[in-house]
Amino acid sequence: MDALLLAVSFAIVLSGALLFTGAVEWLGHRLALGEGAVGSVLAAVGTATPETLIAIVALLGAEQGSEGVAIGAIVGAPFLLATLAMGLVGLFAYLFRARREQGLQLAAHGPTLERDLLFFLACFALAGALAWGPPTGVRIPIGLALLCAYGLYIHRTLAGAGAVQSEETLSPLLFERRVERRTDPALSLCLLQLLVGLGAMVGGAHLFVERLLAIADSLGADPLVLALILAPLATELPEKVNSFFWVREGKDSLALGNVSGAMVFQSTIPVGIGLLFTDWSLGANAFLSICLGLAGGALAYASLHRDRRFHLPAVLGWFALYATFIVVVAV
Repeated sequence: MDALLLAVSFAIVLSGALLFTGAVEWLGHRLALGEGAVGSVLAAVGTATPETLIAIVALLGAEQGSEGVAIGAIVGAPFLLATLAMGLVGLFAYLFRARREQGLQLAAHGPTLERDLLFFLACFALAGALAWGPPTGVRIPIGLALLCAYGLYIHRTLAGAGAVQSEETLSPLLFERRVERRTDPALSLCLLQLLVGLGAMVGGAHLFVERLLAIADSLGADPLVLALILAPLATELPEKVNSFFWVREGKDSLALGNVSGAMVFQSTIPVGIGLLFTDWSLGANAFLSICLGLAGGALAYASLHRDRRFHLPAVLGWFALYATFIVVVAV
């Protein structure tokens, strides 16, 4: 029964994330935001929110082991995005290179991609540097600084995000039932879908944490290990689904921004929350995931930003980094 409820919670979180993402993308279109901002801020925040909700719910929970789930969710998501998600984006580009007008060349907004990767590397490296469990006088100021850093990131991204996202890149709003649409969806309808999606994510996250702890207890497994693998894999699926379609159609700004923007979000907001509400004393597996995530981010910077193309060795490298972690924690 626990496994069934865990699967149901996955479905609820993902369904809510898809509703939320579609709504914020239409809001970005209505607000005439640049394509880089839509991918790296609006879409990324929408699809990254479930992971943050899982961490917050776990931190607020009184169950034994809930803090381990929270830390696993916090550091596991950036690691997965910087390794497996990047690898899948590159793999999709290779599989559909004949269909893509630019082939394996990268057609993304360069300044936004560079900003995303540098912010991620700096903030996630700071999370790793504090893994020894710093005193409160160190943790609290740095946690607050990371929350403020994301505000700075949003300001800079909105100020220089490239061209406005074209309507062709947007999926129809799920709450709009008209067969033929001649005008953009009403702003109130976008907001309604956003709130429904957010509510589904909150409920699904709460159920997920409860069932994850129950399964870990029944199996005698470390909740941190389960959270590092299962929680990010389930809640980061929206990035991969969206990026699959966008890469196939050659819309690299949206595909990569959806992943790299989520990497920035996950390395600032959840990490900042973790520093504020836990002792941030990371175990070996959590620290390993940070190191491998930083390696994946550095590989993305070298391959995507500097060379401006998808390289097969880089794709294999991202998958190898993710596989390394799975092998280590499984042994």
